[in-house]
Amino acid sequence: MQLSFLRPLYQRPGPWCSVYLDASLDTEDAHPALDLRWRGLQRQLAEQGADEPTVAAIDRVVRGHDPMPGDYGLAVFGTGGHVVLSEYLHAPPRRDLAAYDPLPHVMPLLAQRGEQVAWVRVLADRTGADAMSVSAGGVPRRAHVVGRESYQLRRVKPGGWSQSRYQRAAMEAWHHNAGDVTAATVELAERVGAEVVVVAGDVRATGMIAAQMPERWQDLVVRTDAGSRAGGADQTLLDDLTVQTIAEVADQRVTAALDRFGMQEDVGAGLDAVVAALQRNQVDTMLIVDDPSANGELWIGPAATDIALDPAQLVAVADPPQRVRADAALVRALVGTDAELTVLGPDEAPELVDGVGAVLRYVDPSTPGRGGA
Repeated sequence: MQLSFLRPLYQRPGPWCSVYLDASLDTEDAHPALDLRWRGLQRQLAEQGADEPTVAAIDRVVRGHDPMPGDYGLAVFGTGGHVVLSEYLHAPPRRDLAAYDPLPHVMPLLAQRGEQVAWVRVLADRTGADAMSVSAGGVPRRAHVVGRESYQLRRVKPGGWSQSRYQRAAMEAWHHNAGDVTAATVELAERVGAEVVVVAGDVRATGMIAAQMPERWQDLVVRTDAGSRAGGADQTLLDDLTVQTIAEVADQRVTAALDRFGMQEDVGAGLDAVVAALQRNQVDTMLIVDDPSANGELWIGPAATDIALDPAQLVAVADPPQRVRADAALVRALVGTDAELTVLGPDEAPELVDGVGAVLRYVDPSTPGRGGA
């Protein structure tokens, strides 16, 4: 999981208000219930010493957000009277939460967000296509592609002296339109860094589009005849296939991270080793088991690599070390060193020491093994 979207949270000093709220509005009493839950979280922030301007800024986001259909949640992070980041959650959080800490409490957001896969989906017929792309950050873009050819798009029935000429004209028109769709698809895929391209709809059109995709995209194309551009067509099957395809890519990414970690022969395993690797800017990807009950702590200084189990390791930093949530400190260090994160379920890595490990960018011969720092 890329964490660059969190960078604004570490460009301002804290302390931070972090709010997770079930914002679902799918029942008649949803608005009063939301108001009641949010008022309770406001009281918790006040009891923790949060400043009124920041709580007021979060209040404006909570009360002024655009509602979504179905069940969903909000994650909002603010400091110094400003909301710096707000995110919709695809489902309500495990529990409503309000925290006022030196660092933003982002681990619940990352655990629920999971692996983000950039993708493109093209629903095509012989005249053009409707395309949609979603970046790794979940930002959707839509495009409507109209092919350059609109004449003689149906192959004529057998018979007649001009049959072959019209057949060729129809094939050439389909081919040109497919080329226009392919060009638009490639542009979208390159823009979002797509990891999967779903090409759906008319069998002849999808075949032409897939065949014209540049070689570097061929292995990422998933072709299906599900879906139709016809008005009122049921797209359920296409939606299900898209979700399944994206989930498979996300699972492959997690498996690849675990395989890379296993090949290191226990180097980078355990909290001590991970902290030591972060101090050296050595971590490529950190693995962490999702544990909402975790309450461990670490010490930090002003720099991203100022992270330690013992404050004595940070005596050289300019500011006094701060004691913070361990997961918050780890994520800050990952963001500051452009490292990635893989969140695992408890059953995916039951033997991971301390519930944390790291795939390293390089292996220093002096790097200790399991449990070392």
